[in-house]
Order: sequence, then C-alpha cells, then structure tokens
Amino acid sequence: MVVSARSWLANEGGKHLVLMLWLGTNSWLFVKTFLMYSGGLQYHYLYKMLGLGLCISRASASVLNLNCSLVLLPMCRSLLTFVRGTHAVSSRKTRRLLDKSKTFHVACGVAICIFSVVHVSAHLVNVVNFSRGYSEDFPALNLARYKGEDPEVIILTTVPGVTGVLLVLILFLMFTSSSHCVRIHNYEIFWYTHNLFIIFYVILMVHMVGGALKYQSNVEAHPPGCSRANRSVPEEPERRDDAEMRCGEEARFQAHCPQTWLWVSGPLCLYCAERLYRYIRSSEPVTVVAVIEHPCDVIELRMLKKNFKARPGQYIVLNCPNVSSFENHPFTLTACPTENKETFGVHLRVVGDWTERFTQLLLPDTRRDLDILPVVHQRRYPKLYVDGPFGSPSEEVFNYDVSLCVAGGIGVTPFACVLHALLDGWKGFRLKRLYFVWVCRELQSFYWFTELLCALHHKLWHENRPDYLNLKLYISQADNRQCISEERYRPLASRLLVGRPRWKLLFDDIGRTNKHKRVGVFCCGPKGISRTLRRLCNSARFPGTTFEFNKESFS
Repeated sequence: MVVSARSWLANEGGKHLVLMLWLGTNSWLFVKTFLMYSGGLQYHYLYKMLGLGLCISRASASVLNLNCSLVLLPMCRSLLTFVRGTHAVSSRKTRRLLDKSKTFHVACGVAICIFSVVHVSAHLVNVVNFSRGYSEDFPALNLARYKGEDPEVIILTTVPGVTGVLLVLILFLMFTSSSHCVRIHNYEIFWYTHNLFIIFYVILMVHMVGGALKYQSNVEAHPPGCSRANRSVPEEPERRDDAEMRCGEEARFQAHCPQTWLWVSGPLCLYCAERLYRYIRSSEPVTVVAVIEHPCDVIELRMLKKNFKARPGQYIVLNCPNVSSFENHPFTLTACPTENKETFGVHLRVVGDWTERFTQLLLPDTRRDLDILPVVHQRRYPKLYVDGPFGSPSEEVFNYDVSLCVAGGIGVTPFACVLHALLDGWKGFRLKRLYFVWVCRELQSFYWFTELLCALHHKLWHENRPDYLNLKLYISQADNRQCISEERYRPLASRLLVGRPRWKLLFDDIGRTNKHKRVGVFCCGPKGISRTLRRLCNSARFPGTTFEFNKESFS
C-alpha cells in the first residue's frame, strides 16, 4: 500500500515533530553533560579516578531528570481537558496533539527505564573504580573508606546506594505491571504499583543528598595536575615544572547541591495541585438513578450529579469505596446532560475483578441470563464518586464536515454519546454526514443501543435527512446467521451484515463521495482494526480526500 505524503503529514507529522524535538533535547542534554564531565577542569581528578563511568552516569542522570519532569505533565488530565476546551486552542492539529498525551507519557516512561539501566550500570562501574582507585593524595574525593573496600558494602552503606536500590526496585515494579497483559487481566496490580510513583519521587529527591561525586572547588588556586601541595614529601624544587609552580594550595573538593528537585518540583507541584482539585471536585457522591442490565454482561448506569457538565466523546473516572477505596476506573460517557435532561450514563462490560464486584453491589443476587431485552433495576445503590469529565479524541467527531466512526464491541460507547447528541438536537457543530460502522461477535451485542439507533433513524427520516447517517452493522462470526427479527427494529435489519467489513471498499466509497474534503476517522476497538484504519488513512488511494485518523485512548 503506497503511503501518501499529504495524508502521512496530516496523521503522523505533528506527532513525529514532537518526537524529534523530544529526542533532540534528550540527545543534546546527554552530549552536553558527557562533555562537561569528560573535559571540565573541576572534574579532572574525579574523571581520572572513575573514567567513562563518570561521564555516562552523569549524562544519563541529566536525561532522567528531564523525563522524570515531563512524564507527569500528560497525566494532568483536567489541565489538558481545560486547554483543549478553551478558545485559545482553535487549531484541530493542536487538539489532536493533546490526544497523544498518553503516547508521550509512555515514551517518557520507556526513556526513564532505558536510561535508568544505563545510569545504574555506569554507577556500578564507578563503585568498583572507587574501591580499586582509592586516592591517597585526595582523601576527600573518595567514596570508599579504604582501598579495596567491598563494592557491595559501599552501595548498602551510602545514601545514594540505598536510595538507588529502592528506586530500581520501584521502577521495576511499575514497568513490569504496565505491560498490556497485566493491565488487561489484572488492572488492580497496575493501579497499585503505578501509584508508587509518589514514593519514587520522594526517594529521587533524596538520592543526591549523599554527595557521592565531588568536584574541585579551587581550580584557579590549584590547577588540575598540580599535586605538590597534597604530597607529604615534596620533590626537589629544580624538578618542578611550570604548572606545579603555580600550585598555591591543596585541592579542595565539595559535593554538588542536589538539582533533581529543580527539575521535578514544578511538574510535581502542578500534578499535586490538579489531584487536589480533582479530589475536591469528586468528593460529593453521585446519585445512581437506575441500573440497566443488558445482554452479553453489559451494565448501564444512569447517574445524576449537581453542576455536572460534559461534551459528547468525553469520559469519566468511577470510584466505588465499597469495592476499593483507591482504585479508579475510566468509562466513556454514553449519555451527556442536556438542557432538558440532567442525568448522564455509562455502559460497562463485566470483565475483571473490579467490575464483577461492582456489579454484585449494583444488581440483586437473583440475576438471570438475558436474551435480548434489557432489565431496569431500582434499589438502594452503593456510594459512588465520579471524577471528570476528561477530554478524548472522540470530541472531534463534530468538528469535521464528514466523520467515520468505527467501533468494535463495547468500543461503541464514545460514539453512543455522539448519537445521543444528534437525537437530542445538539447544535453548534459542523458535521454534515456521519458514517457509523459497528462490528460485534454476537448479535445480542447490538441490542445495547438498538433503541437509540432506531430512534435516530426515525428522527432523520422525519426531518427528510435519511442520508445524514450511514449505518453498517457487522457480525464478525461467519457462522452466526441470526438476524434482528423484531418489527420495531426493522430499520436495523437491512443494515446488518455477516462477516468482517471490507475496509478498502468502504474507504474508496467515502473518498469518491467526499472529494476535496477532510474526513475524520475515529476508532475505538481492537488493535487489528485500528492498525488497518491507520494504514488506509495514510495511503494514497484517495486523491483529493484526506482521512485524519483518531484513536480513542484513555490517559
């Protein structure tokens, strides 16, 4: 598939520009610090003792300081939501870059892990060199207490050594628990270990207090290489060279003032301020109006909260103290408050320990298997807190003339809110046509939103706009020959297809129908679908039509 330069720049250009700037800054900082420690006069004696291990350890530390400060910024969800919602950010490209915040967070996290390995490896070499190269001439420069001291003893009896071991342990736990496999099958482990970042930053700011590496503070009075003043038995005056004659005093050494806090204190304070704001905002519990039980283990919550406002495509974070006081889980809004309706809702699929325990609290013990029709439950519900709403790529659906929304299974939730907005007569957007493709394994999954789809279909027909919504429903299992037989759902039966979508033909049709336009492509579903859509959006198959790819991703 041929890649179009125009399409590639529209979809990948901004992201790669930021990536190149980030890589350039990291590289510049690494090289600058490396050269300073390898050629700086104040580090002459230390470099002579430790060699390249000194330069590599300090250069990697500079990169770590940068990324430990940057990694927090993409997690300021409320701040990013506020920025993308202000009139100051009028560019769609800028808003789409903000949607890549999670990717940038992951990139910074990977950089922290890689350079931590480099930093630790270099310092292990330094500890060995401290032990072997113990200097009798400059006792203050030594980290070892005597020549040949066991490196393990040096590590475990110094502040940098002990804090370094703790930092490596915490980082290892955070990195391993961040894998896709752990997050999917045991989100609780990911949640708890990731919150160790608080302890990580506290230890990080203490890490440099020990002053393991020292620089010469009197370079002018004692030029590097002049060692006469430090020797107990001076040689004959006639053997001294010019450099040694300029030696006026013994070399003096002192540790650097810790600088890590200068890097991380700003972002850390900003993040803490945002978390405090979010805590205050979410401190009032919401009222659960109803719980609706849908087929295929899907639960719908309808809630009410005072002064809660949200835009279609945004998501919230739920916390149920009866399940876990500390765990918070994101869910896309499937219904937003409007002028005529104050309630809002989410759909959640019962997958994993948290959702299972949460569902047991919401529903009666006598649950029955559902076939098609949803069941509404009214009872006393547990206390529930809502944090948000937060911005997401799906907010941009209304900012294109033409949009294509592709959902896989429960990934339909962000687009359900868009459909609700169209049904409720939401105004002030530029969207002229919406293509909606929903792929599910089972027929019963479509009944989550059959009422909504049919109501919107009838509304558009009554308004004489039948072509506004182009709807296609796919059952991906080829052996599933079921059909929607209910009379009231007849508009959906003609749009139900068996098999997988033929994406190329779909894009060709959209490209021919919407020449010289920018089409927003929005995806929330399996990685296989998103990879296919991304390739098609970057291809050169559609001259005159630009497809801009947007992938739903919670940050």
